[in-house]
Amino acid sequence: MTLSELKYIVALCQQRHFGRAAEQCNVSQPTLSVAIKKLESELGISLFERSKNSVNVTPLGEKIVRQAQVVLEGARSLKELAAGGKNQLKGPLKIGAIFTIGPYLYPHLIPQVQTLAPDMPLYIEEDYTRNLRKKLRDGELDIIVIALPFTEADVVCKPLYDEPFEVLLPQDHPWLKHKTIDPNLLPNSDLMLLGDGHCFRDQVLEMCPALAKHTNSRLGAVTQGSSLETLRHMVASGLGITVLPKSATGTSQYASNLLHTRPFKQPTPSRTVAIAWRASFPRPQVIDLISKAVEQCQLF
Repeated sequence: MTLSELKYIVALCQQRHFGRAAEQCNVSQPTLSVAIKKLESELGISLFERSKNSVNVTPLGEKIVRQAQVVLEGARSLKELAAGGKNQLKGPLKIGAIFTIGPYLYPHLIPQVQTLAPDMPLYIEEDYTRNLRKKLRDGELDIIVIALPFTEADVVCKPLYDEPFEVLLPQDHPWLKHKTIDPNLLPNSDLMLLGDGHCFRDQVLEMCPALAKHTNSRLGAVTQGSSLETLRHMVASGLGITVLPKSATGTSQYASNLLHTRPFKQPTPSRTVAIAWRASFPRPQVIDLISKAVEQCQLF
């Protein structure tokens, strides 16, 4: 049994396709296929069910793959220690963030990290929580930035900051006469939200349960996969109003008086932004550094 064979079965489990798994591992498809067959023969079990059009992991294969990921994580830890000595702030760091955090945190966070740890290159990406969860579990990412609540076996979370929600209004909107907005007003408004799959949409619906039952608002006006930037542009065009995390309001990017914000009345709806990492992640100093860097960011 070799680390390469373990890497191959993890890749095949992720891709469910021999060609894509081989490409991910930078080997030929026959090489990958023969190695997996050899490992199955050594273990005396079938890890995958193969058919002409699909590859599926057997129940026992899933357990083997999970343990293989643990072994590969340990091997990566050894390589990192060997490469950087005892300097945990040396070597690449792979960070993922959800779509409603990344664009507003990264521009502030990256310069701070580069100043605090110049020998630690950052590889960043944005995705949905469900995809970041899997990439963290599979070792494709070292740290993810998400909104709580977030639970995952063998994963540690640390809150970073609380971010209030605000209502974004176009010019001349009647709600501008209010200093604060009552969430119970939202169901009777021309409200635009992100599509299904975004946790921020769920958080807005949670703060005002009546929205989920209201059929006259435009909750479905923005299709799944749209961004907070799209919502902001739509409000600027006079198509309705929206709710945004404070870091994403961006009113200064528009002509004067085109967009306005109003806070919610107390208790103010908000979200808790946190970082999550595998309990086996071997660089605790990195977690401390990221936390310190976020503290120094002026997000809102």
